[in-house]
Amino acid sequence: MKKKSFLIICTLVLAFAVLAGCTKTSDKKIKLTYVAWDSEIASTNVVREVLESKLGYKVEMLQVDAGPMYLGVSDGTADAMVAAWLPSTHGELYYEPNKDKFEDLGVNLTGTKLGLAVPTYMEINSIEDLAADEIGKSVDHTIVGIEPGAGIMSATHAAKEQYGLASWKILESSSAAMAKTLQAAYDKQEPIIVTAWTPHWMFAKMDLRYLADPKGTFGSEEQIHTIVRKGLKEDHPDAYRFLDQFEWTPADMEQVMIDIVEGMSEQEAAKKWVEANAGKVDAWISGI
Repeated sequence: MKKKSFLIICTLVLAFAVLAGCTKTSDKKIKLTYVAWDSEIASTNVVREVLESKLGYKVEMLQVDAGPMYLGVSDGTADAMVAAWLPSTHGELYYEPNKDKFEDLGVNLTGTKLGLAVPTYMEINSIEDLAADEIGKSVDHTIVGIEPGAGIMSATHAAKEQYGLASWKILESSSAAMAKTLQAAYDKQEPIIVTAWTPHWMFAKMDLRYLADPKGTFGSEEQIHTIVRKGLKEDHPDAYRFLDQFEWTPADMEQVMIDIVEGMSEQEAAKKWVEANAGKVDAWISGI
């Protein structure tokens, strides 16, 4: 009887241990939110790949505009994002109104820039040059932009006012549509002016230059920050530690973007980069 009782107790203990393990695994879910910029598609997919392949999480991806991205992390409907462009692009519109509602883990990439860009075959060097009638006519007085909620679009509207470009139009589209329109014009050596930012694959694939911005409308060099919801550290300490240690370079990001634009899926490109950069990934998850 004693032996039988002992076996029953052992079986029950083992069953409870298995159930506890299953519960812990099922709780390992993370929601990442991001904007549909090529740069943020690259970074968010790399973060997802590490969370899933190295830390055992099931990751849900939420693609939204910039405003909802900040609100999602602020109200807890999303766990994290690695796409906060600061201090200028997202600062006044999205970061400042919500900064007490989330946790900023700091910089994950330095060396970003945004502004207006043109192919180098165009004879124009500054936003001030857009006032010249011949330049305006060559592009139908149009700047090709991206999503209307993006910070760079707000800056472009401000530039239109500050540089006296009342007759100019700012075409709203998307990051992908802008890049496609730019590539088509570039292939034909046609004039075009676009909203642009670095890192972006288009600077690796085409000879482009930023227009000088003497009035500083587009700000100076920026950084990309990682932001998480309050309470993530307590709920998922391993994911929190990884996100806190996540950092890479514009060259890293551009490699993922180039693989995607050349036909690889977002997941495949992220997996390729993670497998090829084991040292960096190990540093991100050290101590977990």
